[in-house]
Amino acid sequence: MSALAVLLPLAAEDAATEGKKVITAMLIVGLIFVGVIALGETTHWLRARRKARRRPMY
Repeated sequence: MSALAVLLPLAAEDAATEGKKVITAMLIVGLIFVGVIALGETTHWLRARRKARRRPMY
């Protein structure tokens, strides 16, 4: 029982703080998704540009 009494104040947060943490986590995950998409599109664009500049092989 004493271990529960020690951990209870750590787990008890008000709804506003918990909601703020959830929103912050969702924004971070969204930024990671956007970053991965931007990196993929940039590499695709660079590869296509590089391929277009190459001398054609006959």
